[in-house]
Amino acid sequence: MNEASPLPAPEPVRIGIVSISDRASTGVYEDKGLPALKEWLSAALFNPIEFEPRLIPDERDRIAQTLRELVDEVRCDLVLTTGGTGPAIRDVTPEATMDVADRVMPGFGEQMRQISLHFVPTAILSRQVAVIRGRALIINLPGQPKAIAETLAGHDAAKGIFAAVPYCIDLIGGPYLETRDAICAAFRPKTAQRPKRAD
Repeated sequence: MNEASPLPAPEPVRIGIVSISDRASTGVYEDKGLPALKEWLSAALFNPIEFEPRLIPDERDRIAQTLRELVDEVRCDLVLTTGGTGPAIRDVTPEATMDVADRVMPGFGEQMRQISLHFVPTAILSRQVAVIRGRALIINLPGQPKAIAETLAGHDAAKGIFAAVPYCIDLIGGPYLETRDAICAAFRPKTAQRPKRAD
């Protein structure tokens, strides 16, 4: 009786995580965005992850420079930002993200607002965007750890955005991201699926 061949090791992925906050970047309070992103992504993915963390102030040029560095020099496959997406004068993350975009992916921003509206009416104030630069996907996330997890994983009434991230990265030439269904089940067309690992 032949045993099934073991699945090959998951592909490594390099993920840039950027927390954008004037106060946290100067040490006024502890940043919670970077730990929240690391925790969620490490739980959700089978892939070995090389994190590239950055903690920077709400400065448009600095944000854009950091995104370019992570994509063009560090070669991140995915970049997630947290913070700086509201209507306040210092909230310039969306503008900086658009500054580095090759293509805009409006569906991500639309779905993020739909998810958040189930929790807070002020979600309509969010200006989160997602873009493609080269072979990397860049997504703006909210600033609070609870909201980050809700946005990525979703809830009973709205699908989380991360379910669409692996296939998007497939389409732009990145590594094959394998998710743990218990955290977030990635969606791919049948023709793009590989055998799944057990959670």
